[in-house]
Amino acid sequence: MSPHDPPGSDSTERNAPSVEAAFQASPPEMVAEILDGELHVSPRPARPHANVASNLGGLITVPFKLGRGGPGGWVIIVEPELHFGPRPDKLVPDLAGWRRERLPDALGGDDAPAHYDLAPDWVCEILSERTRQRDKGPKQRIYAREGVRHMWHVDPLARTLDIFRLQESQWLLVDSFAEDQRVRAEPFEAIELELELLWSK
Repeated sequence: MSPHDPPGSDSTERNAPSVEAAFQASPPEMVAEILDGELHVSPRPARPHANVASNLGGLITVPFKLGRGGPGGWVIIVEPELHFGPRPDKLVPDLAGWRRERLPDALGGDDAPAHYDLAPDWVCEILSERTRQRDKGPKQRIYAREGVRHMWHVDPLARTLDIFRLQESQWLLVDSFAEDQRVRAEPFEAIELELELLWSK
């Protein structure tokens, strides 16, 4: 079966033991992912990438996770490790969010694994020259396969925000925003997001 088989397929293809071993041996200062059976190891994000990820996390965590100035009801996690499918694919989005009713116990117990098997409702990838091809290629396909409903692509250098919605297993570009616009971007349209704050240093 293809590595792009949908959830619940009878594919039994697994990652090569050497790939899994290299994943486990990756140094902690690197970001390791396995996409379609191939290991990808990247340095930690550069400053513009890290700055925007931190800003965005703060802007949505307070109203949507903590319920201060917003509706709450979400679990928002920075750089969670996600395991999907029987191989498994192992992805690390810059941010991910689950509606709380789908992930009521986000921390789990003392024996809970470090990774999450449940597909998020929303993922955000901060684009950079090192990661752009993966973020817009295999990772995007895997998120669609797993039924992630919403995806954001943020480009810190171009200062753009692209909003995607999964529709009939394909990503639909819902809207694109830039610079200092004030936007209501699904699935967080309950509040107005000031993009100027996203790029602030």
